[in-house]
Amino acid sequence: MADPPPLPPDAETAPGLRKIIHVDMDAFFASVEQRDDPALKGKPVAVGGAGGRGVVAAASYEARKFGVRSAMPSVTAQRLCPDLIFVRPRFDAYKEASRQIRRVFEHYTPIIEPLSLDEAYLDVTEDRLGIGSATRIATLIRQEIRAKTRLTASAGVSYNKFLAKLASDQNKPDGLCVIRPGEGAQFVAGLPIRRFHGVGPKAEERMQKLGILTGADLAAKDIAFLRQHFGSMADYLFRAARGIDLRPVAAHRMRKSVGGERTFSEDIGSGAALRDTLETIIDIVWERIESAGAKGRTVTLKMKFTDFQIMTRATSLPDFVSGKEQFATLARALLEAELPLRGPIRLMGLTLGSLEGADTEKPPRDEAQLSLL
Repeated sequence: MADPPPLPPDAETAPGLRKIIHVDMDAFFASVEQRDDPALKGKPVAVGGAGGRGVVAAASYEARKFGVRSAMPSVTAQRLCPDLIFVRPRFDAYKEASRQIRRVFEHYTPIIEPLSLDEAYLDVTEDRLGIGSATRIATLIRQEIRAKTRLTASAGVSYNKFLAKLASDQNKPDGLCVIRPGEGAQFVAGLPIRRFHGVGPKAEERMQKLGILTGADLAAKDIAFLRQHFGSMADYLFRAARGIDLRPVAAHRMRKSVGGERTFSEDIGSGAALRDTLETIIDIVWERIESAGAKGRTVTLKMKFTDFQIMTRATSLPDFVSGKEQFATLARALLEAELPLRGPIRLMGLTLGSLEGADTEKPPRDEAQLSLL
């Protein structure tokens, strides 16, 4: 796919506007596996455990064509794609690739906000290399990532974080999209409402019943209407429908907890499925904890039932959690204490809190999802 032409320098330097790039690796876990095992290239691959208790942690684009998605039970994925190849996760390999990618980012800017192993925001407003165009910088970053890791990245370029993230999704995989100053509201107007971050299947269903199908429909609703129907989410929706986002790219700031949560493609309720899902979340959240250099004392388990009631359970230690095994033991104990559940759940989350030593900003709630799970 051809990259869009760079913006003229004066179009990227309007007073008060930032230059933001959102970089998102393409099917990261699965792509690393295909890179390291040539026999997997071009084939449908699922990272995760096969069998009755397995869950898909990530799927290659070849697998996604059959409807295979992350967090899907492995038996469902196998039914959708009989030729699906399951590969056990190799977090050391993913972390090493992520470190290489981070070094590429650091060549262009020190203002980096990582969201997970495979994606980050970059603020290149200052343009310390004198390249002259955020679009050109994004192109060079993607080229350098491909040369050094043999992996592909998609990127979005815009004047705020919300639009840059939307843009990075627009031309996946291996694509680049630019939303120029003055184009944000028009771009958002044409999007289906499900493309708005934080709008899940249930929220989308509620919006459709209210006649809200696109960004334009959302922009037509006033703030009073949105507050009446969507409560605390209303202010975000009002701004997003107009392409407004004033959040800076936040690098090197202390946060109070590190973790993530995942809304499942299918509700789960059996003890076996819950335990297996928790193990996958433990692996990915612990990687985040290590990447952040975080030490904490409190482990919290969160579950949302199908009626949207949320249950949280936490346990705290007098000292820091000593390592992954203790973190996992505490998380498992929290879950076991609640089994059997009163009903199936649609979301599970896990965090380590009371932190000292974290080195990155906590992502906003809508971006704290486990994008690789």
